[in-house]
Amino acid sequence: MRWSVYSLGLLSIACALSQQQEVELGNASAAEVRAQLPLMSDATVMRYISALGQSLAVATDARGLSWHFNVVNSNEVNAFALPGGWIYVNRGLIERANSMSELAGVLGHEIGHVTRRHSVQQLQQAQGANVGLALACTLTGVCGSGVGQAAIGLGGNALFARFSRTDESEADAEGVATLVKAGISPRGIPAMFRLLLAERTSRPGTVEAFFATHPLEESRIAATEAQIARIPARSLQGLSVDSPAFQVFRRRLLTLPRPPK
Repeated sequence: MRWSVYSLGLLSIACALSQQQEVELGNASAAEVRAQLPLMSDATVMRYISALGQSLAVATDARGLSWHFNVVNSNEVNAFALPGGWIYVNRGLIERANSMSELAGVLGHEIGHVTRRHSVQQLQQAQGANVGLALACTLTGVCGSGVGQAAIGLGGNALFARFSRTDESEADAEGVATLVKAGISPRGIPAMFRLLLAERTSRPGTVEAFFATHPLEESRIAATEAQIARIPARSLQGLSVDSPAFQVFRRRLLTLPRPPK
């Protein structure tokens, strides 16, 4: 694989950060997010997303990070990760998931961005940016007028450049491995990809924010399915696809007041 000087520079910056620095960077960014994003606090919702997320993180995290899982009260379809173990998934994405394994696939993918330190690289590109406002614009679409985007500045634009195809492929591979370790069927990952691609065809505006930061083509479906096909069949037997707890969680979301415009 050929590396550009720019890519090597970002990689060296990310590797130069100690784990403590990474955690501090993530914590500071998460504080900005709390001030800017409409995060959900419903006890049922938070209990389930935290339990599912922790079950995945503990299966794959070799660094002993403190993981935090949050639901953004937005109809936009999106998810994002901050360094040090901060994972955010939009309500709109959860409500489109048909099974627990599909949502677990999203969380596993975002966990992969943290374990591979992709999110560190993005934040390092945006030193001085208003991370909370940038996340609000990207995850919820509230900056469609351009006013918020102007306030973010160039640093925020760099922060939310699309993940590279290499980053996405690595996070996908991490997600597949993580789900298997956690006892969950990895087939939820390509299933969720198909759902999002279908919605991009039928209602492109609803998934615009997701595709702006997560390049997704049919090739990623084929790649994850090929990875799953290489897993011994006995290792896939008995893995969970869905659960009553997930359906209770999803129904709870659907009964709560709709997100603010």
